[in-house]
Amino acid sequence: MLLPRRNLLLGAAALPIAGLLPRSMRAEEVKAVHAIAIHGEPKYGPDFKHFDYANPDAPKGGTVRFSALGSFDSFNPYIIKGDPGPASSIDQLLTGSLDEASAEYGLIAESVEVPDDRSWVAFNLRPEARWHDGKPISVEDVIFSFNILTTKGAPNYRLYYQNVAKAEAVGERKVKFTFSGGSNRELPVIMGQLSVLPKHYWEGRDFEQPTLEPPLGSGPYKVDSFEAGRWVVLKRVPDYWAKDLPVNVGQNNWDAIRYDYYRDPTVALEAFKAGNVDLRQESSSRQWATAYETPAKKAGRIILEKIPDESPQGMQGYIYNLRRDVFKDRRVREALAYAYDFEWMNKTLSDGQLVRTRSYWQGSELTATGVPADGELEILEKFRGKIPDEVFTTEYQPPKSDGTGNIRANLRKAADLLKSAGWEIKGGALTNVQSGKVMQFQILLNNPQAERSTQPFLQNLGRLGVKAQMRTVDPSQYINLLNDFDFDMTSLRFPASLSPGNEQREYWGSASADQRGSQNYIGIKDPVIDELVNLIVAAPDRDTLVARTRALDRVLQWGFYIVPEFNVPFFRVAYWNKFSHPAVTPKYALGLDTWWVDPAKEAALKGKQTN
Repeated sequence: MLLPRRNLLLGAAALPIAGLLPRSMRAEEVKAVHAIAIHGEPKYGPDFKHFDYANPDAPKGGTVRFSALGSFDSFNPYIIKGDPGPASSIDQLLTGSLDEASAEYGLIAESVEVPDDRSWVAFNLRPEARWHDGKPISVEDVIFSFNILTTKGAPNYRLYYQNVAKAEAVGERKVKFTFSGGSNRELPVIMGQLSVLPKHYWEGRDFEQPTLEPPLGSGPYKVDSFEAGRWVVLKRVPDYWAKDLPVNVGQNNWDAIRYDYYRDPTVALEAFKAGNVDLRQESSSRQWATAYETPAKKAGRIILEKIPDESPQGMQGYIYNLRRDVFKDRRVREALAYAYDFEWMNKTLSDGQLVRTRSYWQGSELTATGVPADGELEILEKFRGKIPDEVFTTEYQPPKSDGTGNIRANLRKAADLLKSAGWEIKGGALTNVQSGKVMQFQILLNNPQAERSTQPFLQNLGRLGVKAQMRTVDPSQYINLLNDFDFDMTSLRFPASLSPGNEQREYWGSASADQRGSQNYIGIKDPVIDELVNLIVAAPDRDTLVARTRALDRVLQWGFYIVPEFNVPFFRVAYWNKFSHPAVTPKYALGLDTWWVDPAKEAALKGKQTN
């Protein structure tokens, strides 16, 4: 705990008599532990052998081939320049388990020290930790990584680490991060997630530029060969220094991983069906239902498997760019959502497989439901008059229809809202009464498959008099447009964590709204939301975190920043029948790292293909 302020003023003269102070006034004694969690205790104790969802007897070997969309021209993922491809893996100080909300276990660090007030964190590095060139991973590497990421890395690193006041070596194998800015229980875990970069490699190289020289790594895989923009092959490092650590047992089983790049998702699907891709996750409900009905599937050579996903689904939807004047009025944003007919789209285009999204933490205890009560209400009362009144009186639900495609009632509601905001139909076009400007905007897409569900939305917007169009670009161009906030509206998914924290500042914080490359794509600048995010970051326990997150969820819902689309509460995986995976799957991720090539299945598959 923190010492009383008067003791902090004693200075160096007090040090010789520190042993005479009462125990409660001495510097806190901090125990080194194998793992930490944001709230509560880690699931796995110091003597655990492997994660429950990993098979320690999984065989090593084989190759897996994935498809990727777009292209790549760099192996530097830490900057916003270039389109990064799969690079040699880099280990972190700690690594998380996939069946817990917020726990991290030692990887490069064999132990971690955190005081009760979480004002700092120290990591004790493993002496056996090595780079791929055999040199040891040092405290200097850790400090170098923090400094270069926050000074020359993508802008989000500066925001993410803004409350780290100091990084210093406090021993030959010990590094300490000291924090500022008040209580933040997440910061020790965040620092554990630091990607440790090799100082001796990057010194003398321009970190701020894309590079096709594969950077030196430390993890289980490294780049073996590639052709820029077309394919990358990663090979498993046979003498990987951490292969026998409990956090890695039963994982990283493939000898080689190949990524082939395709410009078009339809071509990527056909490559899978032709046997040129081994495994893929399917995002399209229609394709999941119809596109895999091939002789190979009927013969059992292609397997389609649904694997439960218990993680928060996050918010997916058409986001408004508030930097555009047309979307600044909340009534306009609310109105346009009435033109999206989820029920018809789900029934007609997706065979009823989708679930409507209504929360930014969909499918978790963090979802705001009903009306605020108890702790959540106490939080929100402070902002009464600064947030929509509906926050206190009504549970948010996105507009609904009967699924027939007839949404006249919804469009009438939209027209009334638009009229109250100063928009009326003139000459068949929705026109602003004061400026005389016609409402027109463009929906930016990066996948042609999204055009099927976007087209009906555009048609309904047209019935309101809105001149809306869609524009589909390749993934590389799409990323650049997002980084520059150069779009009107686009479809995005904001990932959600069971333990939200600092990342919320980048999603919704005012400080990130004008920061090129940030994930505040919407451009939200609201002091109430800033304060709610800060409350989440400072939450002292799980119950408080839940209440504060629900409060933020509710304010975001009633801000109408997004036209909610849908989510799928399971992973849809299609694969050629040469893989096996543990019977126990991770709660909060697909966990492909635990899969393996089954020699018997692979032999049988090859036999069927040659017969």
